[in-house]
Amino acid sequence: MSTTTQDKNNRFATANRLNGIGEYYFSHKLREIDELNKQGKNIINLGIGSPDLPPHPDVIKVLQEESAKPNVHAYQSYKGSPVLRNAIAKWYDVWYGVNVNPDTEILPLIGSKEGIMHICMTYLDEGDAALVPNPGYPTYRSAVKLAGGTCIDYDLKEENNWQPDIDKLKSLDLTRVKLLFVNYPHMPTGQLPDDETLKRLIDFASENNILLVHDNPYSFILNDNPKSLLSIEGAKEVVLELNSLSKSQNMAGWRVGMLVAAKERIDEVLRFKSNMDSGMFLPLQLAAATALGLDKSWYDSINAIYRQRREKVFELLDKLNCVYSKNQVGMFVWAKIPATYKDGYSLSDKVLYDSNVFITPGGIFGSAGDGFIRVSLCGSIEKFEEAIKRVFND
Repeated sequence: MSTTTQDKNNRFATANRLNGIGEYYFSHKLREIDELNKQGKNIINLGIGSPDLPPHPDVIKVLQEESAKPNVHAYQSYKGSPVLRNAIAKWYDVWYGVNVNPDTEILPLIGSKEGIMHICMTYLDEGDAALVPNPGYPTYRSAVKLAGGTCIDYDLKEENNWQPDIDKLKSLDLTRVKLLFVNYPHMPTGQLPDDETLKRLIDFASENNILLVHDNPYSFILNDNPKSLLSIEGAKEVVLELNSLSKSQNMAGWRVGMLVAAKERIDEVLRFKSNMDSGMFLPLQLAAATALGLDKSWYDSINAIYRQRREKVFELLDKLNCVYSKNQVGMFVWAKIPATYKDGYSLSDKVLYDSNVFITPGGIFGSAGDGFIRVSLCGSIEKFEEAIKRVFND
């Protein structure tokens, strides 16, 4: 019996879990930018928050020295090196005022992005639901769907300073909700939370038996008061906090993150994670421990650079007639587009194709971001000055 062309096309059909899951926006956009560069366009990319500055020299030195040793190349513990776990515990104590047990309440991750997936796979069954912010980091949504769960948006609005409306959350059908994702300092809006909102979120999660997942990678960038959700009374009963060295230590490509939570939550997530990887390269963990031990002068030095860059971004946005808050933190600037544009995509495309400068459209973070754009601070002053010249032919 012959096989039809349609049968051949369907022979290797992808799993149903990929239905509705597209390729990550930046993944295909970077390919487009690469093609434009091959055409000689020399695109200035102001879209992605990938730190262009190096880690501290001492961090690189530790990696080099430890990698040269003959006894560091074997598989590592699934729970990470005690050296790294102790460094994370000390970091949380010094900077966040949070006491955690390095042996039972910390799980190093190969980047915090994988932690989002691990948490979803650990707690969500088919038909379970998770509350996700709109606008918010797109990975929350895709990870929930890949785990078989359903996303329930909760809108963050400019008039409410991009804070969740907890009274509105209480009015939802929470029967199947098991996870609530929050992210402060917020990406993409750069909004800081207030303590009262954080306390109410913890109370809400506790009252409704929901795990509160706090994604906290931006707390040191242009922010003089780093905060952990775990510093709020009662948080450890319901909070799983993800953190990362990608932004605060300029180690995005190193893929070092962490999950901090109660022992029971760490043990539960480890049941899934230990079946997915075999631990992190030891010299990398030791270098990360060095990075976590850096003093205030490190954070001051990188923030001084980001402040200078942010002024240039403000200049660019002013010329684009965008409206923005100067009280944002993190490594992006979030701005409302002029009414002359349909949405952030149209402004982003115009700047890309007319001026060879890429700016992120706010709509990739959810429908609530349609009228906005986001500009990354990850570029030299000269890069921003050139972008301004290109956009306005100065």
